[in-house]
Amino acid sequence: MSASHVIIGDGIAGSSAAETVREADPDADVTVITDEGEALYNRILIKEFAKGKLPEAPISIHDPDWYAERDIDLQLNTHVTTVDTDAHEIHTHAGDVYEYDKLLVATGGTPTQLPVENSDADGVHHFWTFEDARAIKENAENSETGVVVGAGLLGIDLAAICGAQGLEANYLMRGECWWRYALSPDGAEIIHDALRDIGVTPVFDSGVDRFETDEDGHVTAAVDPNGERFEANFVGAAIGLDFNTEFLRDTDLELDYGVVTDEHMRTNVEDVYAAGDITQFHDVILGERAQNGAWGSAKEQGSIAGQNMVGDWAEPEETFEWVSSYSITHFDFPFLSFGHPTLGDDDAERKYSDTEWRRVALKDGKVVGGVLIGDLAPQSKLKKLAREQVDVSDQKELLLEETIDLEKFDALEAE
Repeated sequence: MSASHVIIGDGIAGSSAAETVREADPDADVTVITDEGEALYNRILIKEFAKGKLPEAPISIHDPDWYAERDIDLQLNTHVTTVDTDAHEIHTHAGDVYEYDKLLVATGGTPTQLPVENSDADGVHHFWTFEDARAIKENAENSETGVVVGAGLLGIDLAAICGAQGLEANYLMRGECWWRYALSPDGAEIIHDALRDIGVTPVFDSGVDRFETDEDGHVTAAVDPNGERFEANFVGAAIGLDFNTEFLRDTDLELDYGVVTDEHMRTNVEDVYAAGDITQFHDVILGERAQNGAWGSAKEQGSIAGQNMVGDWAEPEETFEWVSSYSITHFDFPFLSFGHPTLGDDDAERKYSDTEWRRVALKDGKVVGGVLIGDLAPQSKLKKLAREQVDVSDQKELLLEETIDLEKFDALEAE
C-alpha cells in the first residue's frame, strides 16, 4: 500500500520536500496544500519586480503542470483549519479531510502588523508574498513620498524599492544604525551612505507612533515617538513575522515562536515534521535551538525532511547541518551575511575602506556567523571554520586578514 505524504505550505521548503519525496518514492501519494493562489515563486526576486526591474514571468518557479507531471496533488487557495495527529488527518476550510502517514508543516509566517494607530490604512504595506509585491509596486509607482519601518533585511528591500521608484523616502530606525544586532555603526555607515545615494534618508532613534490618513483612509504621514512628522503616500513596514501555527494549537506539537524540531526536522509528535522559516530547529553547529529564514536554509530543510519522511522515523539518516547565507544586491557594492550574525558572545571586525567591512560573530571561541561588505571572497573559508567548529578564540586577527589562510589556523591548532 502506498504511503501518503501531506505537505502544508508550498514555499521553497514545502516544494523541495515534495520533490524529494517523489524522487525517493515514485509510488507515494503526495499532496501539497497552500493557502496562496499561485504555485511556488522566487521570494528573493519579488523585490526586483517591485522595484520595476523585472517582469512577472521569471519570478514563477513552478506552474501547476510541474506538480501534475510529477503526480503531486497541488491544492491552491486551501486553508488548513485543524490537524488531528492521533487520527493522522488534516481538515480544511472547505470541509475536506486528508489522511496522512507522514505530515510536513511548512507554513512560514505572516508579517507582523505595527501596533499603532492607522497601521491598517491604505498605502501601508507588508512585504512577504507575490501579491504583496504587486500591491507595493503599484502604490510606489503612484507615490511621491515614502516611509520605511523596520531596520532589517526585509526593511532594506522596501527602502531599495522606494529608491528605485524615485520616492523621496525616510527610513525610520529605532536604534543608532541599520541592523544594529549584526552591524556596528562603522559597518552600517556604508549602508547608510548607500541609502542616501538612492534618495532614502536614514532617521535614527526613531520609529512610528502613529500614521495619519486622508478622508479616504489612505496614509499621508508617519509620526515618530519624538513627534516628528514624515510625509508619506507609501509606507513599507517589516518588523518581523507571526508564524502560522494557529491550526496547530489543539495538537501536542511543541510550539515556541514557531514549531520546534530536532536536527532531522522531526517534531515531538511521531510522523510530523516541519521545515522552513517556521522551525525552531536544533542547530548542530551552534549546539542549541535556532531559527533561520534564508531561502537556501529553507530549501535544505525541506529536502532533509522529505528524505526522512520516506525513511524510518525512529532512525532518520539525514541531518540538517547548514551555514546559510543572505545577500543584498541593491547597491554598487556586494553585501552578504552568513550563519547567525546576530548571535554569539564575542566578535571581530574591521573596516577596510569606504565600501569594505567585515564582522565575524563568535560563540565560545568558534565562528557562528558574520557580515561581509564589499569583499565577499572570505565567505567560503569563514563558513568552513563555522562548519568544522574550529576554536579561533586566540586567533581573531587571522579572521580579519584581507586574504584568510586556513593553514595558519591548522598550524596554530597543532602547536
